[in-house]
Amino acid sequence: MRNAPCPACRAPKTPGQYLCRTCWFTVPAPARRALTRRDTQAVARLRVLLDHINRGLPLAELEIAA
Repeated sequence: MRNAPCPACRAPKTPGQYLCRTCWFTVPAPARRALTRRDTQAVARLRVLLDHINRGLPLAELEIAA
């Protein structure tokens, strides 16, 4: 089974991860902490990340509300 590519840069990423390591550490720390929280809003936060990527915005500018 092939690993899915990173949605931001298309590089290989580890299964179960949102982004490859390089892109993940480009995301600001508060947004990374929000994305790693597992609760009822986890899918909504993932959607914010994917929408940000799809709009072509830099990952360094990602902000996710707590």
